[in-house]
Amino acid sequence: MGAFWFVELGVLTLFLQAFNPGSSEESKCLPGFNSEMYIFKVERNHLQSGRRLGKVVFDDCTSRTSFLFHSEDSRFKVDGDGTLKLKRGLTLHNGHKEFYVSTQSMGKKIKVPVRVLHEARHGHHHHHEMTTQPQPGSSLSLPVLNFPKSSGGLKRRKRDWVIPPINFPENGRGPFPEHMVQIRSNNDKEVKILYSITGPGADQPPVGLFTVDKNSGFLYVTQPLDRERKDKYILLAHAVAVGAGTAEAPMEIIVKVIDMNDNKPAFTQDPFMGTVPEASKAGDEVMQVTATDADEEGSANSDVRYTILSQEPPLPSPNMFVINPVTGMIRVNAPGLDRENILKYTLQIQAADMEGNGLTSFGKAIITVTDSNDNAPQFVTPSYTVSVPENKVDALVVKMPVTDGDDPHSSAWATTFKIVDGDPQGLFNVSTGPSKLEGIITTAKPLDFEKNNKYTLLVTVQNEVPFAVPLPTSTATVIVNVEDVNEAPVFSPVEKMIKKPEDLPIDSDLVLYTATDPDTARNQKVTYKIRNDLAGWLSIDKDTGMIKVKSPMDRESTFVQDNKYSVVVLGTDNDEIPATGTGTLIIELEDVNDNPPTIDERMIKVCNKESTPQLLSITDKDGAGFAAPYTVQLQGSSLSNWTARMNDTKTGIILTLKTMLDSGDYTVVLRVSDIQGLHQESTIQASVCDCKGADVQCTDKAVAGFGLSSILGILGAILLLLLLSLLLLMFLRKRGGEKKEPLLQEDDVRDNIYYYDEEGGGEDDQDFDLSVLHRGLDNRPDVFRNDIAPTMARPEYRPRPANPADIGNFIDDNLKAADNDPTAPPYDSLLVFDYEGGGSEAGSLSSLNSSSSGDDQDYDLLQQWGPRFKKLSDMYGGGED
Repeated sequence: MGAFWFVELGVLTLFLQAFNPGSSEESKCLPGFNSEMYIFKVERNHLQSGRRLGKVVFDDCTSRTSFLFHSEDSRFKVDGDGTLKLKRGLTLHNGHKEFYVSTQSMGKKIKVPVRVLHEARHGHHHHHEMTTQPQPGSSLSLPVLNFPKSSGGLKRRKRDWVIPPINFPENGRGPFPEHMVQIRSNNDKEVKILYSITGPGADQPPVGLFTVDKNSGFLYVTQPLDRERKDKYILLAHAVAVGAGTAEAPMEIIVKVIDMNDNKPAFTQDPFMGTVPEASKAGDEVMQVTATDADEEGSANSDVRYTILSQEPPLPSPNMFVINPVTGMIRVNAPGLDRENILKYTLQIQAADMEGNGLTSFGKAIITVTDSNDNAPQFVTPSYTVSVPENKVDALVVKMPVTDGDDPHSSAWATTFKIVDGDPQGLFNVSTGPSKLEGIITTAKPLDFEKNNKYTLLVTVQNEVPFAVPLPTSTATVIVNVEDVNEAPVFSPVEKMIKKPEDLPIDSDLVLYTATDPDTARNQKVTYKIRNDLAGWLSIDKDTGMIKVKSPMDRESTFVQDNKYSVVVLGTDNDEIPATGTGTLIIELEDVNDNPPTIDERMIKVCNKESTPQLLSITDKDGAGFAAPYTVQLQGSSLSNWTARMNDTKTGIILTLKTMLDSGDYTVVLRVSDIQGLHQESTIQASVCDCKGADVQCTDKAVAGFGLSSILGILGAILLLLLLSLLLLMFLRKRGGEKKEPLLQEDDVRDNIYYYDEEGGGEDDQDFDLSVLHRGLDNRPDVFRNDIAPTMARPEYRPRPANPADIGNFIDDNLKAADNDPTAPPYDSLLVFDYEGGGSEAGSLSSLNSSSSGDDQDYDLLQQWGPRFKKLSDMYGGGED
């Protein structure tokens, strides 16, 4: 079968035999193991059960990778992928053990010898896969790789077999260059052959890693290989005949770098940080540690196992934690974690490859014990008695402090509260205060003393997270006494709607609208008032609540919106501090035919020749059924000059001039009736112009001639009147200056008559202070009563109508609005006038009121002024008459 050997760095030796296909033109694949013999080296004599020794490789010329292997020694087991393991413990008494491994292929049993060798006798080196390297200086010959024969000289051939890879260990110690294999051409006996190699590691980077002796074909490696840098090299071997050119087609050589256990495991972090709740049970997961190994993945060299070497502190047990050797998951191993005593644990972790028997590295895992909810919160006071006024929402009922022994400001320390009994209607709400250790109860709905004046609530307290262990729940009892307060009367319904015709007679009953007092125990009387009656149409009996018509109602009034008129009714009890309730009465006014139709247009212009008809619009304030269709009739002299008819829709009047009139202004009287015959005469001012058709242009000469001459005449008359007035004034003043003896002494100020052209307050009223003019506004009396709400909607005043016929309604409506205007004082209120000054330097006119002071005056002079003054002279001068 050939020779075999092993090298110092390997544990599995490959024996390669030159293959000669004979005279067959095409080479064929033969099933078999890739080595003549397998040698697995171990570092100990005693081997434990489950130990992995190595791997055998079988090729059946298909793509299969799993086979059924059989070991002739029952203590060994071979998996389907060729992995050789120990089924039970074994001791190598002679330092080695030989047996055969076999499998079936193509109906034949194929077997290979296997040898397990204690490496201590052959140097202390790690084992791995097969090698092709002889010991330096060994008498064994190198394996030879022959170029396959080709048919037809140098013609390229097709090969159906593959030269197995050359397995060469990494980290070789030399000496370098080190032999690997010999390349040989079958034609080397006929001609001289020169050998060369190309590819990565030869003439491509890394250049020069592999070399070949061009004469002998020996392949060398020039430096140690590193599998972690590159695990495989593919080279092409060339054979060239001297003087004859290429002797062989290039042959592919694969160099597979065999992994050696030259890398320690490396922890992915150091230290690892984790937490564990103090209430954890045995078996609860805490954290996971991980380590990586740069050696070949899936091999024993990268198979890492974890171990806890030590625990600090070793309390309450030295084995509080356990680690899964394969996954690195750390779990709780024993009870007794107590955060209050031991806050942190430090674990020393070992990671070892070779399934825990190889290279090792060390790391730390720091585990912090976190707080668990193992202390229940407790109420400081177990019971409370409080009083709360009725009818208040969000009113504070009580604050309930609690205590908790867990870690402050944690979820196991923060509290939540719940009302579990005594509040079926949801009248109360409980929440957690800002401190997280206080329960606050408030009213969620208004309380009613008349329905229930006492509540007993049962409140519980818990933490934001569940208890870690079973704990009793603390409770508190809260007795709430409801305080009675004076409640406002309540109208039923709060908004009452009725429907009434707008023409109800004055003093007619509208509706009885009453309120009830919720304070049944007080037996109070309710009195009524109407507020916000903007139109002033209604009155109410203060004792019974009967609402009547005070003044005629009008559906077409500006105070009515969408046929509805609203007032607010007040109901006030007679408590010491009265309470007032409000209700809204909405009257839907039914329309009656109380408004005749009117014509919107008051002035028109038409031509007196071929006059264009004028369309006049009609307005009726009444609703449908009391308005259109309308009818129209001309009245008086309008019949002879005009025609009037309704348009097709009976909603507009077509007025036409039928007689050619002179230019000027004419009055047209029309009587318009609604569908029920209610009518009104309307007057239209028609300006007839001297024009034709629709182009109305009033350019009457008579009218135009009134221009400049008329205006000059008027101005002249005015100037003449002013001149006469001036002459009369001068005459009167001259006559007054001719008087010789005045009636009164000039030095008597009191008897002189002064003319003033101003209305000031006297000589002292020269420094004007405008601020005093506002005293009247500031001192207006308060027109509101304390028992009536102070805010009212200001009424709207109607604008002056364009139709003179509406003046009466305009005055009535605005008079009603003024009566209900909350900003206007009543007629009987105190009027405050503006201040006009503090005095006058002129004498008082009151000195003229005494007739006794005029005895020394000469009143006879008055008789000279005429008969009218003679009577005055007799009265004051003591005449006989």
